[in-house]
Amino acid sequence: MSRILIVEDEAHLAEGLRFNLEAEGHSATVLGDGESALTLLTRERGQFDAVVLDVMLPGRDGFSVAAELRRRRNYVPVLILTARSRPEDVLKGFESGADDYLAKPFELPILLARIHGLLRRREWMRTAAAGTAESADPAALAAAAPAGDDELFRVDGKVIDFRALELRIGERTIHLTQMEADLLRHLVRNAGHVVSRKSILRDVWGLHQDTDTRAIDNFIVRLRRYLEDVPASPRHLLTVRGVGYKFVIAGKK
Repeated sequence: MSRILIVEDEAHLAEGLRFNLEAEGHSATVLGDGESALTLLTRERGQFDAVVLDVMLPGRDGFSVAAELRRRRNYVPVLILTARSRPEDVLKGFESGADDYLAKPFELPILLARIHGLLRRREWMRTAAAGTAESADPAALAAAAPAGDDELFRVDGKVIDFRALELRIGERTIHLTQMEADLLRHLVRNAGHVVSRKSILRDVWGLHQDTDTRAIDNFIVRLRRYLEDVPASPRHLLTVRGVGYKFVIAGKK
């Protein structure tokens, strides 16, 4: 049984979600504000398998809650639920560390499918973490990543594990958000080719409306901090001025 936290201040909607999630065999807890959610998730760290988080909450909003969870290194899967569906709001939700986004009004089967997707992803991450624990040798981890493996990628002694949403550098592990991992995977798949900002919005995040594509720059800055030895002078995540970005594997410009 999966345990899901619903953070929603509209009581009728929250109770409807609880009823349907419990009918699906899950355990559901309801809270009506962001501060209470942060307190509970901090106190019972690891006890919830997913969070359905409304944006428009009294006091601290959902974006702030998601960002604070990630700042505290709490990586419980988060589905942002809100009436605000502009591309800028979607990107803001993902920048805060949310894993998925669903605009109101929504169809219940779609919401349940999104939650089940988050739960499957969490199980993959647990499985990957268990496999990592069995082999703590970073060199062995890197050697175990085949060059053609779509879930593992090696660069400069670093291992990017797209399924586990992790970047492993020696003994250090950096947790990636789903959005960060999806963007990095797209750039890696197109290594050596220029990828435009517009195509990233469309092909990676499914945003077809016009928006300020400079929002993508914030993701690139974070990825450079994770991946580059000198983020200010990147060797892999290059900017192509006026167009977009290009991922370069050493020696293959």
